[in-house]
Amino acid sequence: MPAATQRAFFIPPQKQTGAQAVTVVGLNRKLNEIMLTGHVNAPELYTGFDWLNTSRNWSIKDFRGKIVLLDFWTFGCINCQHIVPDLKRLEEEFADVLVVIGVHSAKFDAEKQNETIQQAIRKFGITHPVVNDASYRLWNEYGIRAWPTVVLINPNGKVVGQHAGEGVYQTVQPYIQQMEAEFAGELNREPIDFKAEQRQEQALLSFPSKLIPDSEGNVYVSDSGNNRILKLSPEGRVLETIGSGAEGFADGSYAEASFYEPHGMALHNGSLYIADAKNNAIRKADLSQRQVRTVAGTGELSYYFKDDQLEVPVNPNSPWDLLVLGDNLYIASAGNHQILRMDLGTEKVYRFAGSGREALTDGPLAEAAFNQPSGLANNGSVLYIADAEASAIRTLNLDTGMVLTPLGRGLFDFGDVDGHVDDALLQHCVGAEIIDSDVYIADTYNGKIKVLDLSRLRVRTLTNGLREPNDLIFLNGKLWVTSTNSHQLFKVDMHTGEKEEVVVQF
Repeated sequence: MPAATQRAFFIPPQKQTGAQAVTVVGLNRKLNEIMLTGHVNAPELYTGFDWLNTSRNWSIKDFRGKIVLLDFWTFGCINCQHIVPDLKRLEEEFADVLVVIGVHSAKFDAEKQNETIQQAIRKFGITHPVVNDASYRLWNEYGIRAWPTVVLINPNGKVVGQHAGEGVYQTVQPYIQQMEAEFAGELNREPIDFKAEQRQEQALLSFPSKLIPDSEGNVYVSDSGNNRILKLSPEGRVLETIGSGAEGFADGSYAEASFYEPHGMALHNGSLYIADAKNNAIRKADLSQRQVRTVAGTGELSYYFKDDQLEVPVNPNSPWDLLVLGDNLYIASAGNHQILRMDLGTEKVYRFAGSGREALTDGPLAEAAFNQPSGLANNGSVLYIADAEASAIRTLNLDTGMVLTPLGRGLFDFGDVDGHVDDALLQHCVGAEIIDSDVYIADTYNGKIKVLDLSRLRVRTLTNGLREPNDLIFLNGKLWVTSTNSHQLFKVDMHTGEKEEVVVQF
């Protein structure tokens, strides 16, 4: 298989929670080994938790005569996000015979809550039912070992195989096609009305993500759920809109250009560089000409490991944040767990740090490993990286070429603990800002802004009560913070932690 189809995040068996693993013999057969008739009854879809994006609970028996695809996912995992387009494509192609059911087996504590799962369903545009598998009951009964994993069940309720990782469409489509032919006389082609939540009207802000100030005290915010960038005055008035708001990948004028979940931004020489995450691209808005063009990325997912593609131009993979230093634009390439570098003179992108392996590994640039890096800041020549899946803050010293970890322990070491860095814990941090010797952290899944005091090596909470804060910047004596899941912006007092909403209006 090509590398892209192998991208999955494996959970170590000793870290599993919930019911004792009771893997049914044959459930973990790979799809290239399957018999379409199957011989193992699919375990029932009961978790003890709620069903979401539907009006009722469902059982395997309800889907007799349908081909069923179970998608085991957790919403913070970038590889799980990568397969959403594949699932949508399969649902459209086999609309009358295929049923897709999401099984949300959460990694982080914050991902186990119905409300946060529902927000992810809205954010990613998921239209099929999702069952909350917070205790890993179905994960264990189906013998799952990685996010994402899909399981195929034939029209007679028999499990026929599974596939772990990305590349779902090209792997699964031929087997669905074969089952459609083999079970032609047994298929139920009547549509099932799941009564999924209808897509709500776009609010003025929808899942706001990253922020960047300009030299005049204004703020650019990535209005990611509306697929656009807004320029705001210090009072929150919209001064400029970059992008039509349509989901797409088109260059052109501000009104014509389209994005797909834009996130990080960086200003340089009269242009705004934009991390167009789900298009796997870096876009460039000329602020005087009011034109947008693509400077890196083709829209496709690209992967580079170890010694692959060194010193030659590469494409970003789910770029999440950007930072300009000197003549270089640094890119947090979350989808391939790397930091990339764009030469601003040539606008060519190169590998810079990270082996491509998902791990918390310090060391020289080529040997270090990251975990879905999602936020960038700097103090002089030192980059600070919010390494989301490891709930860690990493440093990358541009002078020495070394990556270190001042805060964080590993992929499954997370929580909500202040104190000395040896004891402190974050939960899926996505943003960072440097002020003097302090690192201000968007501790996303804890809903808090925390402060890492580098001189004292201690962590404290500045403010809480946010809903998945994604970024923060220092502007005019206040912290501006995105509260992504409440679709709000706040100014936070640096001393008291008191929050004041920035009311965004045209």
